[in-house]
Amino acid sequence: MGRFAPGIFAFLSYNKANFARDAVAGLSVAAIALPVGVAYAQLAGFNPAVGLYSSMLPLLAYAIFGTSRQLIIGPDAALCALMASAVGPMASGDPNLYLSLTATLTFLAGAMCIVAKFLKLGGIADFLSKPILVGFLNGVAISIILGQVGKIFGFPTSARGIIPHLIEFASKVGQTHWPTLTIAVAVLLLLLTLPRFLPRVPASLLALVAGALAVKVIGLQSIGVKTVGSVPAGLPALHFPIFQPELLPNVLAEAIGLALIAFSSMMLTARSFASKNRYDIDPDQEFAALGVANIASAISGGFAVTGADSRTAMNDSSGGRTQMTGVIAATVIALVLIFLTGPLQYVPMAALGAVLIVASISLMDVRTLKTLYQIDRREFALSIVATLGVVAVGAIKAILVAVILAIVRFVSLVSRPRVEILGSVKDFPGLHSTERHQDASTIPGLLLFRFNAPIVFFNASFFKREALKAVVAAGPELKWFVIDMIPITMIDSTGLYVAEEVISTLADRGILFATAGRLTERSLWIRRRQSLIAHEFRRFPTLRAALKAYIRETQPFTGQADTRIAG
Repeated sequence: MGRFAPGIFAFLSYNKANFARDAVAGLSVAAIALPVGVAYAQLAGFNPAVGLYSSMLPLLAYAIFGTSRQLIIGPDAALCALMASAVGPMASGDPNLYLSLTATLTFLAGAMCIVAKFLKLGGIADFLSKPILVGFLNGVAISIILGQVGKIFGFPTSARGIIPHLIEFASKVGQTHWPTLTIAVAVLLLLLTLPRFLPRVPASLLALVAGALAVKVIGLQSIGVKTVGSVPAGLPALHFPIFQPELLPNVLAEAIGLALIAFSSMMLTARSFASKNRYDIDPDQEFAALGVANIASAISGGFAVTGADSRTAMNDSSGGRTQMTGVIAATVIALVLIFLTGPLQYVPMAALGAVLIVASISLMDVRTLKTLYQIDRREFALSIVATLGVVAVGAIKAILVAVILAIVRFVSLVSRPRVEILGSVKDFPGLHSTERHQDASTIPGLLLFRFNAPIVFFNASFFKREALKAVVAAGPELKWFVIDMIPITMIDSTGLYVAEEVISTLADRGILFATAGRLTERSLWIRRRQSLIAHEFRRFPTLRAALKAYIRETQPFTGQADTRIAG
């Protein structure tokens, strides 16, 4: 059971000492999830309550099936926009069909995620490196802050990207609604000062309650302060979606795309916070958890969900430690739906914006950026590009940018790996790169060559070029060319043909080609492909064995140990 539902094991072994922090974080997450769920439901064209339905059962499902301690599952603005664009044309203005198709799309997307788990497709997430994760998280933080500017100042904004946002803000700053800005500033001050004096009090929840009380008591709605608005009371009825069968092919195609986008978005968020808090997650199991969460949303009247950046950030900044945070948040949302939808309508949007800004600030990781700059300027640049991608095109589209950057980075590392000529270093056991060790000595006539990557289609030509360049540099006295097979974990068909060309070229020059390392593995590999290899070559278990064989076979015996064999 722990394999398929790791959350059950986590709850059975739950440390009660974490409950206080998890409870505070759960209340804080619920305080954000309530108005955000309402807003996203409106964005997707639904009754506000549908957004809250999407924030309950999915949270419980992920708590049971997920592997991240802090990820919060819920509605996402980009997914809402994608669903609206996919389902709108098929519904043709029919609100009932629109709701049914959305639930079906969500259900099928969940099913696709579960199928992907059993196909072991979670490895897609392995392309996301530390610089990309840090850059994505920084970009999400900036995007959240920019997205709340309009709520803080009381005027609508629509621009995307840093520069367009700043231009739009400058053009509209004269439209500032001062009561709205006053509420936002008051909430910001409360959020920044309260944790210093009362660290155990959920500052975000208290801030939203205070904002709602101010709206109700002073009557701020009458002077233009925008609030969440009315939300229908009651829990959703559970049912499977029903729709017209002839629409299945179109909905299924959209579901596959939605599943990939939702998983990529969730994994970027989950891995970013897992890296930040130093624990691991299981990508394949995350696929299954996302699938179950979307199915739970569909049968409870909700829409597609994924990892929620702002709510996960709130969980992290509020001290959430385990999946219990999601259970508490879901419980709070359910209680609010039953008993407190009336007070919810008074929560000012400016207060919500202030809370999201403070939460997003905790996402910024400038320290790691500085470290990346010191380690590798290219890694630093990659992180900056990921950040700008999120800000420029949005978190969902930036996923594509991040994956492309990761693949480009991977290909650049493997297609042009480090090539080394090895030699002995006095009083230093083993064989080492002559480039890094200026005092390394080589034996005339012997070339020990290391290619630090598999030999496959996109680097085979580079391997050939570097190998022959090393042969030319070794001079006409070269007799043996020995390649270290330990770093070469794979040779595909293209690599095999190119290796045969290298062996043939060396044979024409009277140079013996030999391999060192992976003796048993390569012997079995060659045995299965014997008909494809035209030239014979020597095989040794280690580089040291090849070196000794060369000295024994090519140099006269002196009766004394050869001091050139270090170690």
